[in-house]
Amino acid sequence: MTDEPVPVTAAVPRQVPLNNPANLLTAVRIVLVPVFVVFVVISTMTDPSWRIAACLTFCVASATDFADGWIARRYELVTAFGKVADPIADKALTGSALILLSAYDKLSWWITGLILLREWGVTALRFWVIRYGIIPASRGGKLKTALQIGAIAWFLWPVPGPFEVVGTVLMLAALLVTMITGVDYVLQALRLRRRVTS
Repeated sequence: MTDEPVPVTAAVPRQVPLNNPANLLTAVRIVLVPVFVVFVVISTMTDPSWRIAACLTFCVASATDFADGWIARRYELVTAFGKVADPIADKALTGSALILLSAYDKLSWWITGLILLREWGVTALRFWVIRYGIIPASRGGKLKTALQIGAIAWFLWPVPGPFEVVGTVLMLAALLVTMITGVDYVLQALRLRRRVTS
């Protein structure tokens, strides 16, 4: 009996196909952004029917944001495309909604400016540390997203005048959580980079 070395088979990294449900949902969200913009522009934020169409389109697009991330993590379908396209699609949808609301005098520009500064800043931060790892969405980040979606949807829907204040309250809450989580993401990115480089 000879003591011959047993060959070791190297583990082959799992190849995730680019065409998968998570990426498809991200692509759908990207396609829905211009559709949403067109609906808002047609409505001029005065026509109830078109405002409802814009609101529903925004809500469907926002729902894909929750779904694609869950599917990608649950079924291990994370791809380089998803890492880049998902945050860009999110910011394109939210950003266009905020800009349009401000353009039609439904939302103060300073609120839009602060939120966009934070959102695009965090996206740039994620790309800055992407080679070191992924900063996972925190509970605060998920709360921020939910509040932003709720506030924007409330502004888009033709609610009766006395109830419009609810949208303002939601948006101010979203702004507060947005800024707090923005600081948290900066600290997480710095810790991640410091841990890897050291």
